[in-house]
Amino acid sequence: MEWVETTGKTLDEAKDAALDQLGVAEEDTEFEVLGEPKAGLFGRTRGEARVRARIRPTQPRPKVERRDRRRRGTKGEADAGPATEEANGTAAPSAEAEQASTPIITTEERPSRGGRSTRRDSPPPTDNQQGAPVSDTDQNVDLDAHISIVTEFVTGLVAAFGYDATVEPEKLDDENAEIRVNGPDLGLLVGPKGATLAAVQELSRTVVHRQVPGTAEGRVRVDVAGYRQRRREALEHFVVQVAEQVRQSGVAKALEPMSPPDRKVVHDTVNDIEGVGTLSEGEEPRRRVVVVPS
Repeated sequence: MEWVETTGKTLDEAKDAALDQLGVAEEDTEFEVLGEPKAGLFGRTRGEARVRARIRPTQPRPKVERRDRRRRGTKGEADAGPATEEANGTAAPSAEAEQASTPIITTEERPSRGGRSTRRDSPPPTDNQQGAPVSDTDQNVDLDAHISIVTEFVTGLVAAFGYDATVEPEKLDDENAEIRVNGPDLGLLVGPKGATLAAVQELSRTVVHRQVPGTAEGRVRVDVAGYRQRRREALEHFVVQVAEQVRQSGVAKALEPMSPPDRKVVHDTVNDIEGVGTLSEGEEPRRRVVVVPS
């Protein structure tokens, strides 16, 4: 995934700018600090913070952890129960801790309804004559395969809703693509302020993570009935008006909380206007952009 480089007065501001540019949450981002402001006289700082960031690649679960999971799911340990763990001097992890430490399950291993892990009977693929197993991290997919997975998911979703609509994928460039759903009466798939569409987008990412053991290259967005394009045009028009008010009055103005993609539209629009700038404040999902005089 392509790196982006951003700067700010503080390290947090530089990271915030990178998050807004990538359009993802902090837990899905990988940072590299290139420089930090230095302390000067009278408590002032010199220089700017500079970071590099990219969308964190999806990594599969280590095989040793998979074996531990299968051992935990065996009948003998299930019968032992908490009493055996207490007798051995160990305590079962809390539900929150186990959920936080459990990676995404790939297609090589998915839990059955009984809670036990299953695996394929065939041996893992090899990359040499000695039969050494291929690392899951090498099993990446390119943008075309990424597009195919999302297109198949969206097509099935549209069919499940019973809509008479077409699903057309389009590659925008070497790093981005869009799956466009067109047809009559698709408002239910958009939802109020695009909430349902955002959920569909998140579901498509989950499907890709489940099917791809390694990394899925590029970014694939889902759009329904041209909602994203109309939303972008309306938001750009609104931001231009706000930026002009801030430039004339010299007073900063905070916008309503927005999703990462919408915040990126705001940043991109204001960057093309002289005399104003942007910064982000707050925490998800109440994070918002502030238009400030430069």
